[in-house]
Amino acid sequence: MTASAQGPLVQAETLAAMLDEPGVVVVDCRFSLMDPAAGERDYRTAHIPGARYAHLDRDLSDHDKRGQGRHPWPEAKAFTATLSTWGISPRSRVVVHDAGDGAFAARLWCLLRLLGHEAVAVLDGGWARWTALGLPVEATVPATPGPASYVADFDRARLFDADDVRRHLDAGGLLVDARAPERFRGEVEPIDPVAGHVPGARNRPYADNLADGRFKPAAQLRAEFDALLDGRPAGELVAMCGSGVTACHHLLAMDLAGLPGAKLFTGSWSGWIADPARPVATGAD
Repeated sequence: MTASAQGPLVQAETLAAMLDEPGVVVVDCRFSLMDPAAGERDYRTAHIPGARYAHLDRDLSDHDKRGQGRHPWPEAKAFTATLSTWGISPRSRVVVHDAGDGAFAARLWCLLRLLGHEAVAVLDGGWARWTALGLPVEATVPATPGPASYVADFDRARLFDADDVRRHLDAGGLLVDARAPERFRGEVEPIDPVAGHVPGARNRPYADNLADGRFKPAAQLRAEFDALLDGRPAGELVAMCGSGVTACHHLLAMDLAGLPGAKLFTGSWSGWIADPARPVATGAD
C-alpha cells in the first residue's frame, strides 16, 4: 500500500505497515504558535521511527520576505533544497503529520502538492492517534540521509497575493477564511495587530473539516463544500486564514472530497493588513 494510493490521507495502521518500505519518508510537523520551539522539543523526546522534523518557521516559510504575512510562502529553490536534505526526491512516498488535527501538516502537504508531488498524504489523527494506538515510537534522531535531487517549481496560478485576491473578489469570486468565527468577526484577535476580515470573504473554520480529531468522511466533506461553492467549480475558491497555514487544511479537505484545484491566499489576513490602506470588515458578513 502506498501513500498515493490513500489519496491525501493515510491511516495510522496503514503507515505502521509502510515504515520499512523503500522510498517512504515520514515528516513530523508538530508546532505551537505560542511556543515555536515546542514541536521540535517534543519530536526529540519521541517520534515515529525514522521521521524527519519540519519546523514551520524555519523549513516551511521564508521570513526574509516582508509584507507577505506571518508565514511567507517559500521560494521553490529553497524549499526543494530542504526536501533534499530530508532525503525526499520526486519519487519519494511522503507521509506528514502534526500533533493531531492536521493544521500544520496540511501546510507541508500543500507545499508538496503545489510543487507537483503526488505521493504525499497526511496522517489522519496525527501523533495523537498514533500514540493512542500504541504504535512504535523512538527518541533517536535519524542520521541525515544522502541528499536527494529535487528540481521543481510551484504551480503559481494557484498562489494568490493580496492584489490577486482583490481582483478575484471584484470579479465575484469566492474567498473562504479558515479562522475561528470570533476571529473572523473581529471580536478577538490573539495574534495579529488588526482584527476583522477581508471584505467579501466567507467564513468556514478549518475545524469544520474534522470530527473527533479526524477528517470527516469524503462524502460529507463533498456535500459541505458543494454547498459553499454553490455551483462554482472548485478552482474558483481561494482559501485564506491568518497566515496561509490552516487555509491549506481546506485545500486538503477539498482534495479528499474530490474537489481539487482550489487556490491559496499565501499571505492571508496577516499579509492583507500589512498595507493599512486595505479595507477591513467586522461582523459576520
